[in-house]
Amino acid sequence: MRSDSWQGVLITGASSGLGRALAEACAAPGVTLHLSGRDAGRLEDVAAACTAKGAAVRPVVLDVTDAAAMAGWIGGAGRLDLVIANAGISGGTGDATEPPAQAARVFATNITGVLNTALPALEKMAGQEAGPDGLRGRVAVVASLAAFVAAPGAPAYCASKSAVQRWAEATDGSQRKLGIRLHAICPGYIRTPMTSKNPFPMPWLMTPEQAAARTLAGIAAGKVRVVYPRRLYALARIIGALPPAWRNRLMSQVPAKPREG
Repeated sequence: MRSDSWQGVLITGASSGLGRALAEACAAPGVTLHLSGRDAGRLEDVAAACTAKGAAVRPVVLDVTDAAAMAGWIGGAGRLDLVIANAGISGGTGDATEPPAQAARVFATNITGVLNTALPALEKMAGQEAGPDGLRGRVAVVASLAAFVAAPGAPAYCASKSAVQRWAEATDGSQRKLGIRLHAICPGYIRTPMTSKNPFPMPWLMTPEQAAARTLAGIAAGKVRVVYPRRLYALARIIGALPPAWRNRLMSQVPAKPREG
């Protein structure tokens, strides 16, 4: 599902997983898609699939941690009705202490990379005229239901997702006065290369296409916090509300997420 008023769409991390599914779901005649990723071959495959659906596609190989490159790309993209800061990485502890270098990479991509996408987009949208939906633009930040649980098996990942979820929701309060909306996207488990390494059960596992449909429907409905599936969200809130010692003891029974790489 997509809004017919979204003519200019920009998505990071579009070469696979949820990013690819979002790009294909937004692709339609009259839509210009600006897509970034780090794998040129996979990005070209996505561009071809979206072009076949009638969209004008402008792919670019970029690393979201490069602030100058991101600002230049977004600034030169033309009108943007929807920007989705989707690029992110994961990494667990492997049942040990999380390596400092891994934690730094997770924070650099999942927090700084999101801000490198969202902040230039907000600045650009502030100078745009309102579209048919009465808005100058929308910025969606892909967080996770992990934002609501401080899981000892993936501390940097959970913390990074919590940071961007709270930033997006708080910033929406001021930006909507300017005709701009922000959305915190908090999905559960999605069948992607990132989750394929998880050595534990993933309840209510979704396909990327299912997740993309729920994401775009939530944005179109104007929800600040887009969460799914609801049952897993409820469980995450319950576990997240436990005293830290209880939560850590409970989650220590679950196999730890593998370290990055």
